[in-house]
Amino acid sequence: MEESGRERSQSVEAEQEAPADVEAEEAEQSSLSLDLIFEILKNSRRREVLHYLREADPDERVSLGELAEHVAAIENDTTTDALTSSERKRVYVGLYQCHLPKMDDMGVVDFNQDRGHVALAPAADYLTEYLDTPSDATAVRWHRYYAAISGIGLAVVTLSAAAGLTGGVLMALVGLVVGTFTFCSACHWLAESRTDN
Repeated sequence: MEESGRERSQSVEAEQEAPADVEAEEAEQSSLSLDLIFEILKNSRRREVLHYLREADPDERVSLGELAEHVAAIENDTTTDALTSSERKRVYVGLYQCHLPKMDDMGVVDFNQDRGHVALAPAADYLTEYLDTPSDATAVRWHRYYAAISGIGLAVVTLSAAAGLTGGVLMALVGLVVGTFTFCSACHWLAESRTDN
């Protein structure tokens, strides 16, 4: 009697643990690991595919030809009209054979090879925070502003002191330099807080 009671309690415990394991597995499958995220994003072609699909109408699929033209134009720093057929073909083949199937396997895009259509899949949402950072080309170089303010401020104050300006004027110039630093710091903080959101 005791053994059958123990067996029943063990089977009840096992049944209660099973849903938790299943939920954990489903949560693991529904998100992308950092390794997969970086595997996807390490290639510039894949990043361009994601950018293009994010800007496209979410209800419509994008043709592979249209996508390949866009990526080829960016890679060759030209317009889609100025692309050569070999530039188009090189990108088309790379997307068709390598990048899109891999992204489809990872659940980031929905790629129909037979029809040549591509759309974002739900797992692409996990990549958004990594794609929205400003590139080095568009990022503000705040250190240059601070260096310029420091250099100009030091030159103005030094020249003013050498010219024999009185203490009141000299203090006003120092105040102007400090005020400029404060303004630049506030702009820097505001820009950083906007990119964090």
